[in-house]
Amino acid sequence: MSSRVASLLEHVRANAENRPGIYRMLGPSGEVLYVGKSVRVRSRLLSYFRAEPGDKAADIIAHAHQVEWEHTPSEFAALLRELRLIKFHRPLYNVEHKRDRGHCFLHLTKEAVPRLHVVGRVTGASGDYYGPFQGQGAVSDVVRAVNDLLELRDCAADTPMRLANQGQLFPLKQEPLCMRGQLSRCLAPCAGGCTHAEYDARIAQARAFLEGTSDVPLTLLHERMALAARRLQFEYAAELRDRAERLKNLREWMVSLGRTMKRLSFVYTVPGHAGEDRVYVLRRGSVRDERPAPRTPEEREALEARVREIFERPEPETLGLRAHEAQEVMLIARWFHLHPDEFDQATAAPPTHT
Repeated sequence: MSSRVASLLEHVRANAENRPGIYRMLGPSGEVLYVGKSVRVRSRLLSYFRAEPGDKAADIIAHAHQVEWEHTPSEFAALLRELRLIKFHRPLYNVEHKRDRGHCFLHLTKEAVPRLHVVGRVTGASGDYYGPFQGQGAVSDVVRAVNDLLELRDCAADTPMRLANQGQLFPLKQEPLCMRGQLSRCLAPCAGGCTHAEYDARIAQARAFLEGTSDVPLTLLHERMALAARRLQFEYAAELRDRAERLKNLREWMVSLGRTMKRLSFVYTVPGHAGEDRVYVLRRGSVRDERPAPRTPEEREALEARVREIFERPEPETLGLRAHEAQEVMLIARWFHLHPDEFDQATAAPPTHT
């Protein structure tokens, strides 16, 4: 063990406590290499120094020049603090290792000509995220079907767009830049095949399908199935039937997710270490406010006023999550899934306005 690592070990032994909290491993220039959390910070930190060579923990401590930690009132508080620090610092080891490779999301981009595609995780890219889903291959098949049925583009983000209402700028007839456009499976916004309004109408249909308020893609697919059957193209009809089943399953999952998000709207009181109880105001699975649990009538009145303000604010009941909130919503949903008894600490929220 190097003298630097030995010094870090002594620092942890002398100062860390076995209570909930988060910790940071810092590099030689003070950069954050890793952020973690534990219900027993001291024990967790000491385990890094016992890690076998080749383990992730051993690699982190070998590069660490400083170890910092913060104790939190509860495990729930540590979870939130860890997530927020990771989003802020984007530490090297968290970015490389903290991806749930078993899940994926649908990303409806916020571009002049949006795209619907599959991503492995929620990033900082603008737009709406739907999910999480398991099985990236199956979800990718569903996205291809939706893109084909609604004739949405699936080309690279930097593909130049030349919509029909830009015709005066591009007087010459343009050829679609991809095979889907040439086969009329895409509106070809790259070649003046549609106007902004026409393309936006298709994006609205895709969003409505993902929100569970429209069946347009399924209806189009069933029409193709019926046509294939009339033409005695039974193998193709069976393929379309399987695709329709996948679309239906994805839509049902989205509706289920919507019910979960609606359920995660309440005031959540979390008992804390040494009486440090905290109150979290959750709306649709996102923390809208947090503060120490009220101890006086004045503090209780202030909390009630804040809760009313949050829940009386008009807010669309959509399923799409912005990049900055999707990770937190999924973390909170998972917390209550793993700890259903924590609902006992919740107080019903007032009716919302949409």
